[in-house]
Amino acid sequence: MHFKVVLNFALPILQDKNHLKKNLRLWVLLVVVVILAIVKFPEWFGKGSASHDLNASYRNTKNLVLTKHVRCRMGCREVTLEEIKDVIENGKVNYQKSGMGKKGDSTFALEGMSLDKQHLRVVVAPEKNGSLVVITCIDLEKEWPCHCN
Repeated sequence: MHFKVVLNFALPILQDKNHLKKNLRLWVLLVVVVILAIVKFPEWFGKGSASHDLNASYRNTKNLVLTKHVRCRMGCREVTLEEIKDVIENGKVNYQKSGMGKKGDSTFALEGMSLDKQHLRVVVAPEKNGSLVVITCIDLEKEWPCHCN
């Protein structure tokens, strides 16, 4: 939607070649701003498949629900609950790994470094009742032996 606004503003001006030559610096600046917006805010341009929740319910660690699967993965990968909370609260959203879950809910893949320097991805799904279900945790740099079902 934001891209359409910029395009509707820019198209008439682009058709006037004299105007374009006179204001080349302005156009370079406009292109740089649009590129930065695409990189910095991918969800505006359809790059992020998960819905962007303005209240950031996927960051609320007050009412966590740990699935049996994530408990097993945490044990295999030597990840503590505090490290999970830290990644949820401070990690960066990976929009390519976020999206719709198997149950039709929005999932968010949050990535960050743990206290002992593990590069973790924690996948969560906010619930309507305010709880946050932690689905899994992945060590992005080390393969751990694990037999979780």
